[in-house]
Amino acid sequence: MKVKVIGAGLAGCEAAYALATRGVKVDLYEMKPLRRSPAHHIDGFAELVCSNSLKAARIDSSAGLLKEEMRRLGSISMIAAERSSVAAGGALAVDRDTFSQIITEEIKNHPNITVHYEEVGEINPDEITIVCSGPLTDGPLAEMIKQLTDSDNLSFFDAAAPIVTAESIDMSRAFCASRYDKGGDDYINCPMNKAEYEAFYDALMSAERAPQKDFDVNGRVYEGCMPIEIMAQRGADTMRFGPLKPVGLRDPSTGHRPWANLQLRRENKEDTLFNLVGFQTNLKFAEQKRVFSMIPALANAEFVRYGVMHRNSFINSPKLLNKDQSLKKYPNVYFAGQITGVEGYMESASSGILAGINVYLRLKGEKSLSLSNYTMLGALNGYITDESVKDFQPMGANFGVLPPIEPHIRDKKERYSALSNRSLLWYDNLMIK
Repeated sequence: MKVKVIGAGLAGCEAAYALATRGVKVDLYEMKPLRRSPAHHIDGFAELVCSNSLKAARIDSSAGLLKEEMRRLGSISMIAAERSSVAAGGALAVDRDTFSQIITEEIKNHPNITVHYEEVGEINPDEITIVCSGPLTDGPLAEMIKQLTDSDNLSFFDAAAPIVTAESIDMSRAFCASRYDKGGDDYINCPMNKAEYEAFYDALMSAERAPQKDFDVNGRVYEGCMPIEIMAQRGADTMRFGPLKPVGLRDPSTGHRPWANLQLRRENKEDTLFNLVGFQTNLKFAEQKRVFSMIPALANAEFVRYGVMHRNSFINSPKLLNKDQSLKKYPNVYFAGQITGVEGYMESASSGILAGINVYLRLKGEKSLSLSNYTMLGALNGYITDESVKDFQPMGANFGVLPPIEPHIRDKKERYSALSNRSLLWYDNLMIK
């Protein structure tokens, strides 16, 4: 039986390679060079459209751990990265043209892969298919995905608020409560007095915004999800009537209602990550760190994801996908890559590896690969398939998605090293034929 893979980006190439190296025949469909998205500039596969950095190389970092896990699963991206690497300090960076050329040649010359240069507009739910069409999916394919997932479960804009780790929140400057005592202690509240709020407002008004490309945010996104900096432009008190409204709350440290209040909402069931409610933003990442850290409870906050607002097609994976990345409604159809809500080059690639291995195991009549949530790939897969996640937004590799080490290790470097060692110990016992 042949498996159909749609898209020759990082996820599609990894999925095809994982299958082909295990003896499965693959039909790989790629629309370039017949058609390119506004983000693409070369005809090769696995194009790195933004940075040429694959982030930190050291294993005791979240990005480095994910890459090491990918190596152990036979990643074609890691083979190409090592052959095309360029000096970049502690990061793994590549010559992006060479990186693409290596993967393109490996895929095109593999005897088990047949490449079809054509645009796909139909998906047969009775045919085993892995959809890796990427964050700029549009046209007939996007319409077909809408039909398979129901239209409300396909987003076209990524308007995400920042996420911080629970342990980095200064709880001496915060308190747990819901407005008007409804819902118990569901939110962490970060109060500000008048002087703190005014300093925050002034910094926000002067903060530098990220440039928008022609395929990024247009006016429609602001209607349903206004960036906090745009809201601030409408008046000094506008945020106090929006996401920073203090009504229905009492700060136990003062006994009074705060002048302004930011609420943090749980991002995962382990309560290790919290998002800044209503803080969708297009500020540059460094500016988000500088300005949002002016909120007293977030003075030392560790940001595992910054806010973004750009064109990004992704499905509501927690509602739609099984753990093996197949659709619950149409189990022959798998999704991988950024369209599932993983964010980042290697996150997308690793998602493709997992989908390819799971299809292979299914064809053999075996159970899908159940990765421990101690592993970075397993934790990311757990996040995008966690039915308890509300208001799902894309997520990249970070130590906050892993279960904490017990007993708690205070030193961050030692803690991250322990988390990495725990993950790799699990891989030492993994066998996939």
